[in-house]
Amino acid sequence: MFQFRLQTLLRLRLADRDQRRAELAKALRAEEVLCERERELVAQQVEQAELARRLKEPGAADIDALLRTHRYEQVLSALRKQLQSQLEQVVAEIERRRQALVEADRQVRVLEKLRERQAAAHRQAEERAAVKQFDEL
Repeated sequence: MFQFRLQTLLRLRLADRDQRRAELAKALRAEEVLCERERELVAQQVEQAELARRLKEPGAADIDALLRTHRYEQVLSALRKQLQSQLEQVVAEIERRRQALVEADRQVRVLEKLRERQAAAHRQAEERAAVKQFDEL
């Protein structure tokens, strides 16, 4: 019966690959959350721009409300810049984790191919032994 000597190492590599997949999934989820937050900020900026436009209409100028709207637009802009910076970091982290997953997957495939070759060699040796035994009879 064939026994792959590196089975323990293969199990470790499989576990490592699964862990890398989970880490990549977390990073992708973080990217989704940040993108959703950015969409919310963009919607708020559009809303504030529309409010500012209405406040600037002739006859209805409310200077205090216009100043508050302008300040809030600046806050939203600063938040969006911060969010974009975080998003850039997350994208870089996603790429790093994706490369780690590719490497872990490559290591697993190497061991699986080795196991397959060794199993095939073992089968051939058993077949040769069986043929030799049959020929002796």
